[in-house]
Amino acid sequence: MRTDGATLSAGGDAVAIYDTTLRDGAQQQGVSFTVEDKLAIIALLDELGAAYIEAGWPGAIPKDTELFARARELDLATARLVAFGSTCRPGAHAAEDPGLRALLDSGADVITLVAKSDPRHVERALRTTLEENLRMVADSTALLVGADREAMVDLEHFFDGLGRQADGAYGIEVALTAARAGAGAVIACDTNGGALPGVIAGSVARLRRALDAAGHPDCVVGIHTHDDSGLAVAGAMAAVEAGARQVQGCVNGMGERTGNAELLTIIANLELKTRFTALPGDEAERARRLAELSRISRSVGEIANRAPSTRQAYVGAKAFAHKAGLHASAIRVDPDFYQHVDPARVGNTMSMLVSEMAGRASIELKARELGIDTSGEGDVLGRVAEAVKAREAAGYAYDAADGSFELLLRHALGELPDYFRVESWQASVRAAPAGADRFLPVDGSTLTQAEATVRLHAGGRRFAVLGEGNGPVNALDAALCDALAEVYPEIRAFELTDYKVRILDAERGTRSIIRVLIDLTDGERTWSTVGVGTDIVEATWEALTDGHVVGLLRAGVAPR
Repeated sequence: MRTDGATLSAGGDAVAIYDTTLRDGAQQQGVSFTVEDKLAIIALLDELGAAYIEAGWPGAIPKDTELFARARELDLATARLVAFGSTCRPGAHAAEDPGLRALLDSGADVITLVAKSDPRHVERALRTTLEENLRMVADSTALLVGADREAMVDLEHFFDGLGRQADGAYGIEVALTAARAGAGAVIACDTNGGALPGVIAGSVARLRRALDAAGHPDCVVGIHTHDDSGLAVAGAMAAVEAGARQVQGCVNGMGERTGNAELLTIIANLELKTRFTALPGDEAERARRLAELSRISRSVGEIANRAPSTRQAYVGAKAFAHKAGLHASAIRVDPDFYQHVDPARVGNTMSMLVSEMAGRASIELKARELGIDTSGEGDVLGRVAEAVKAREAAGYAYDAADGSFELLLRHALGELPDYFRVESWQASVRAAPAGADRFLPVDGSTLTQAEATVRLHAGGRRFAVLGEGNGPVNALDAALCDALAEVYPEIRAFELTDYKVRILDAERGTRSIIRVLIDLTDGERTWSTVGVGTDIVEATWEALTDGHVVGLLRAGVAPR
């Protein structure tokens, strides 16, 4: 593990980024990192330029104990791994505490201890006295410092203690106790996520002043916020302005309940909108690291099996997506008219969403995004805009189906390749066998079976293929792929990753119009198509066939 990394500074404009995705972020429901997952994320965060990576709780969690054993061989460029744990127990000496011994045995050169800083939690949760809690903090911190470890102390429930004792005096006393024992940083934690930014700013400023007045100007103040009030990032930014020089958070805002502060948003805010720096290196190096934010977000999301929100600030897939025609007209003149930063600075791209709001400018910009030349095609752009409005009125949704829009545009331009021609298709469903219990499927088998027949022409040949599946959609997909793969083997790489159905006029009951949206990928690119019909299978067939045409187009395949 790295032992000579960057150290905290209580002053100046440099803010140390402290990532806790692997510990606090892992407390999100449905998230469980393996040791290999954690090692992969550590490499990504180190590449980004995080100063500290809180990797887990060795001694308490076996996987984390294994991780720190393996981490001793890591050669990190910027980050220092942090082991997390708690102070010794009430009435126990730190030197005899097995939890603290496990932290020291982990080999981590940086250790963060969590300590109660709200009198209510000390007396009712720990069931000890305020004085004993201070002794636990002092004894535990001194043990780590005496073992030549960098010690930090999380002031749990710091803001919840405000107003309970002399305007948060006890929380400040816990911080001063940690500083006197040698802690390099004390971190004010909004554990319940309920503090407003103004409260956080005022409290952090008081904590900073108290440390300075007590002769601990080098002890750094950190901030750790949760998003229960939707203000985690705002609270962290307010804390930095008030004197915090360490910020804790999680990639993609992962974490318990509503999540922790979204660390990538904080990094971008600090680097692009303030005098502060959050990444190491000179201006050019920081710009290079900043451009990796979107990739880091996606990569961590993949490892955690939790796709980041498409509307996530800075790095979301739709963070710079524009739909209104008025916006498009202005963006054609200057993208900055409706964008707060250049998306390329955080590794993202601008996109146009075509809808019934679209005018010629929207169509032109979307065509440019798709790599289609529409110069001198003003009449075509106008016709496509009108077609989009009419088809959206009928139920299509092109803002969510860029692939279908591309086909519409290429058709209007006379550039749509003729990959295949469908002669006919049909799908049928066989009900469960007589006497089968529909509530208790046997051996996990489905209660219905489906088959589909597709007849089409491709590559100068006629194909008639029967496909089977666990439903009509699955059967149709299988038959279509089997038929086309004879001429276009590239089809085998296409995979359906999402399938959405919406009833557009529910008041008509079973006579309603159905819209189907599907996402397909070839492992490198992802695209979306839409189908509309009075039957779910009919709408699905349209989306499926369009999806395969788009896939062939974007793979650069010519008609055969």
